[in-house]
Amino acid sequence: MTLEIRLSHAFPDFRLEVDLALPGGLTCLFGRSGSGKTSIVNAVAGLLRPDQARIVLDGVALHDLPPYRREVGYVFQDARLFPHLTVAQNLTYGPRVRRQQPRGLDRIVALLGIGGLLDRRPGTLSGGERQRVAIGRALLSRPRLLLMDEPLAALDEARKAEILPYVEALRDEIGLPILYVSHSVPEVARLATTIVLVEAGRIAAAGPAAAILSDPGTATLLGLRDAGAVLTARIAAHEGDGLTRLQTVAGPLWLPQVAGAVGRTLRVRIAAQDVILSRTRPEGLSALNILPATIAALHDGQGPGVLVRLDLGGEFLLARITRRSAQALELLPGQAVHAVLKSVAVAQADVGGRTADDSA
Repeated sequence: MTLEIRLSHAFPDFRLEVDLALPGGLTCLFGRSGSGKTSIVNAVAGLLRPDQARIVLDGVALHDLPPYRREVGYVFQDARLFPHLTVAQNLTYGPRVRRQQPRGLDRIVALLGIGGLLDRRPGTLSGGERQRVAIGRALLSRPRLLLMDEPLAALDEARKAEILPYVEALRDEIGLPILYVSHSVPEVARLATTIVLVEAGRIAAAGPAAAILSDPGTATLLGLRDAGAVLTARIAAHEGDGLTRLQTVAGPLWLPQVAGAVGRTLRVRIAAQDVILSRTRPEGLSALNILPATIAALHDGQGPGVLVRLDLGGEFLLARITRRSAQALELLPGQAVHAVLKSVAVAQADVGGRTADDSA
């Protein structure tokens, strides 16, 4: 799948200028509120008519078509379900869906875990359950592209944790391209195969998720507090003391109990502020995770901090340390160091499934 988006549109307070060629998988549009993310998605859906537009999905020009002929599904921040209808009736609402029933219904219901909700009405559902129903309704229209505009923004952390695995399953099992809007770095790090950073109506950076997240130059756009990178890891063993041993390119990584069978491949987000550097392998530490690495780059930004990009052997971490520490250690690109990480520093929400489309 390829999605080409070229837009030019003047708003009263800023101008939207977009030129993107996106692969399949789940593409996250990330940026501050008002940066233009939702406007891009609305233009693809046909809800915004830009001054100039070229939107092409697998060779089909969407910009010339009315919204109902674009074959895109749209999941909004609020579920927008009909309160007087049951879940089953909401799922099958609309002539296009009814014509195609029951094809695909059972699979979507099972994928989203909503089989026990079919006879209930939206008012009796949790926020996460309502969003799963909204996703199911969008999928049952058999779209060629799924648009998701901050679908988790209105949910609390518990409901987000509930629904994230379903979005991962959607990404990995359906094979449907997804354009996903978010301003949450942990959410983007867990879900995205491609990241597009939007700033003041323009594309500041775009590329594979692992590359964007581990680039010190994009950290200011993501927010220094949220700077971090993702590692690919495989579950090697569940230990008796409540820890799970993961295998990475740089060696073992111990984390608090991780759900999943031995052999499952995961992606793990590690925050830059949780990584400590040592020129030699440290001894006598309580931290279990000590990964050998090579300094790939140092990024000296504003304030007292320095971002260090670490090559673990084809995958990358970020470490955020003070400039004083970098000078004291005499850090330079190409030097061998050890990255130290406490097991409890990685939250459960930062561990998720990995799609084969991910790239380091």
